[in-house]
Amino acid sequence: MTFTRWMARLALLIAMPLTLAACGINTIPTQEERAKAQWAEVQNQYQRRADLIPNLVATVKGYAAQESSVLIGVTQARANALQVRSDPGITQDPAAFQRYAAAQNNLSLALAPMRVLQEAYPDLKSNENFLALQSQLEGTENRITVARKDYNEAVRDYNTTLRTFPQIIWAKTVHGGSKPMELFQATATAQSAPTVDFGAPAVGTPPAGAAPGSPPPK
Repeated sequence: MTFTRWMARLALLIAMPLTLAACGINTIPTQEERAKAQWAEVQNQYQRRADLIPNLVATVKGYAAQESSVLIGVTQARANALQVRSDPGITQDPAAFQRYAAAQNNLSLALAPMRVLQEAYPDLKSNENFLALQSQLEGTENRITVARKDYNEAVRDYNTTLRTFPQIIWAKTVHGGSKPMELFQATATAQSAPTVDFGAPAVGTPPAGAAPGSPPPK
């Protein structure tokens, strides 16, 4: 092999990676990793919320133990959310992703009454621990909203890349294992705050002071 031919091959070997890079062969894995990183942040914030709930429930129980249905509902919703699969693989599994999103949404709904308990129980409203936990919970909910938004933006970029030229060539060849990722969707219940009334007695409940077993007023 002549020196000139050897140099030509060397130049080709050097130029090939640069050419492939210029064609965007690395764009798909780069954007996929960015989307996965944003997913990890979503998980972190949901976990942070889950970690706050036991202390919040314990504090409320000390002042409003009679609201057992609320406390049980929050505890059960938290347990369900923690049991649902949440690894990065679910972002490319529509059914698993929907189960995860639904479990987190159910926990959000279960927590809604906790936010207004302080109005029904003045002693709870003045409890510093409760107020601190509520503040942390609200801050976490805000961070969850931001994390979901950032995740959706990263996923939209990644999903679009999989469908556009020239990256679609790499998506069907070199990166054939890369699949579109799921997006968080706003739920109908997220558009309006739930109505919670802790003052109204349950249907069929006798008024205060009535003898046990007496019928409710007509």
